[in-house]
Amino acid sequence: MSRDLRPPVDILHYEIVQEQASALGRMGRTLEQALARLREFDAAHAVAAVPASMQPVRRKLVMEAGQALWMFVVQREATGLRDSRHIMRTYNVPGEVQRCMGLVPAASKSASK
Repeated sequence: MSRDLRPPVDILHYEIVQEQASALGRMGRTLEQALARLREFDAAHAVAAVPASMQPVRRKLVMEAGQALWMFVVQREATGLRDSRHIMRTYNVPGEVQRCMGLVPAASKSASK
């Protein structure tokens, strides 16, 4: 029978750091998936030639990627990683996604009223 002799505060701190790392990984994967869906859409449609009927679909993909980016940046900042330029370069985040980061989609705004 092995007994952990660390103080409870150390054990709790370890658990918190473990959960932060896990959440950061989940948020990073969510961002990667959202950006991949946007890139797949763009590869299937020339951006300049996206038919009017498909523009809302693309806009939704951009907004989803922006939301995923926002969640990832916030999670990183919560762990003390404040410089988001690294994310933008590493994940090759398009400017339009960066600009809508943190915006609440219109459907969510009306649902919360």
